Parts: sequence; structure tokens; C-alpha cells
Amino acid sequence: MAKILVTGMSGTGKSTALEMLAARGHRAVDTDIDQWSHWVTLPDGSTDWVWREPAISDLLANHREGALFVAGCKSNQGRFYPQFDHVVLLSAPVDIMLARIATRTNNPFGKRPEEREAILRDLANVEPLLRATSTLEIDASAPIDKVVQQLEELAQTTP
Repeated sequence: MAKILVTGMSGTGKSTALEMLAARGHRAVDTDIDQWSHWVTLPDGSTDWVWREPAISDLLANHREGALFVAGCKSNQGRFYPQFDHVVLLSAPVDIMLARIATRTNNPFGKRPEEREAILRDLANVEPLLRATSTLEIDASAPIDKVVQQLEELAQTTP
């Protein structure tokens, strides 16, 4: 019943890894959809795409069988870290991330110059925070099969 959060910056392969894990029969939830996340307005007037906390709480509390892989990178995800067996950071060099973002067809984020600038800011400011709070870091510049194998092995060794 391992619960594993797969986090990381845009272009590290979170969604691709989850698609492959789901194809292999694992329960995999990508939180970058309205069912799991929503926009909120912050006190300074800016907006943030955060987890719907009741939905994530229910997901984690009601998972009973097999491994659960959850992917996302949200500012409120740390509130849920105690409910995960592992928090896995996928990381890759910036040139690989930007190349993936430029060619992906399943997510338009990162195509505009201002979005790419935001990604670079997040890489400098957010990824170190994720690294400091993750239980494992996986080099996502490796072939995706190897990344998925490492995630599956982690799930198998979790009590």
C-alpha cells in the first residue's frame, strides 16, 4: 500500500512516468487537472494552482491496495508529506527540461516566453526546497523506462 508522491519541475517527466505506471497496472493520479487542483487568489492578489485539500485527503485516506503514485508540484503539497511513504523528486538538467517542454503535446504550459521564464525562476527557487524535503531524488534525464523502474522498486520495498 505504498503512497508515493512524484514531484519536480515542469519537463522532468512526471506525467509521462505516471502514464507508464498506470499502463503497468498501478494506481496513478496526476494532480494537474481540475479534479485535484484549483486556482486560489493569494493575499497579495496573485494566483496559485494548488491541491484541492479535501480531495487529496480523501485520496490518501481511502487508498487500500497496491501502490499509489501521485504526481504534482504544488505550493501546498508539503501539508500532505506525512501521509506519503516517499516523496520523490524527479530532476533533470535545464536544457533537457526546456527541450521536453518545447516538444510536448499534452500540456501547453511553457510554450510562451513568460512561462519559460517562470520555469527557470522555479528551478532556481522551488527545486531546492523540493530537494530538501524529498526522500529520494531520481535523475529524470535517464530513459523513462529506468525512471519508472526505480519508482516501482521503491514501491515494492515500502512496508
